[in-house]
Amino acid sequence: MTERSKSWLTETDALAAELDAPDIVIIDASWHMPGDGKNARAEYLDEHIPGAIFFDIDEIADTKSKLPHMLPPPEKFSSRMRGMGIGDGSRIVVYDSAGIYSAARVWWTFRVMGVEDVTVLNGGLPKWKREGLKLESGEPRLRSARHFTSRRNADLVRDVSDMKALIKDGSAEIVDARSGERFSGRAQEPRAGLRSGHIPGAHNLPYARLLRQDGTLKSAAQIEALFSEAGVDLSKPVVASCGSGITASVLALALAEIGHRRAAVYDGSWSEWGADQSLPIETG
Repeated sequence: MTERSKSWLTETDALAAELDAPDIVIIDASWHMPGDGKNARAEYLDEHIPGAIFFDIDEIADTKSKLPHMLPPPEKFSSRMRGMGIGDGSRIVVYDSAGIYSAARVWWTFRVMGVEDVTVLNGGLPKWKREGLKLESGEPRLRSARHFTSRRNADLVRDVSDMKALIKDGSAEIVDARSGERFSGRAQEPRAGLRSGHIPGAHNLPYARLLRQDGTLKSAAQIEALFSEAGVDLSKPVVASCGSGITASVLALALAEIGHRRAAVYDGSWSEWGADQSLPIETG
C-alpha cells in the first residue's frame, strides 16, 4: 500500500541551520484566494525568510488558459527557474504564509517538472516566526542564472479526459480537498459560474483535517487513518482534486509523506469540471 522511504518535509530548525548553504534555494510560495484583499508579493517584501525568492503561482503558469494557475509549459517553467537562479542540483525548500497551503502546490509543480530534491517547510512562515527565527524584508539579492532542465512527470498529473475515464472504470480513487459544504453542494463556490457538487464517485477529505493546529502535517498514522475514514482505498492510485489545484496538492503531499507512490493531482479541478455543463456531478 505505502512504503515511506523519505520525508518531503523540512523542519524549521534544520532550515535555520542551513540558511547559508550555497545549494539551498528557499521559495516563498504564498498565495491568497482572489477577493481576500491580500497581496502575497507585498507581504513577501514586508517579511520573508532570509534569502527566499518569491514564486508567483499565477504568473508561473499557463497564462493562456482560462483556468486559474494551470501548470506552465515545461519550457516556460525552465525559463523562469533559470532567471530566478534555480538550477539542476539545487536543494529547494518551499514555504508559505499559512503553514502548509500553497507551498504544496509549488512542491507538486516542481515534482511534475522532474525535480525530486524539493521539500515543504513544515509549519511554514507562521512556525518560523513563532520560533523567533531570522526574517528579512525587501527585494531578494540577485542570483546568477543557472541551467534548469524540465522533465515532465506525467504520472503526477491528470486532465479532464483522464477524469472522465476514471469515473467510468474506477481504476483510481478520487479525493476532493474542498470543505464538506462545497463538496456536498450545500455551499456555493467562491468562483462565479461554477456549479455546486463534486465529481461522481469522489471521496471528501478537507485538506485542513490533515494539519495540526500549529499548521504542521499530522503523523503518518493519522494521515492513513483520515484517508481510511474518508473511504479511500490506499491500495489503489489516488487522484486529488479541489477548487483550482491548490489544496489538492496538500493531499498529494500528505500521500507522498506516507509513501503512497501513485498519487496525482487533477490540474483543472473544480474550476474546470464545475464550469462544464456537459460533465456529470453529484451532490449530497
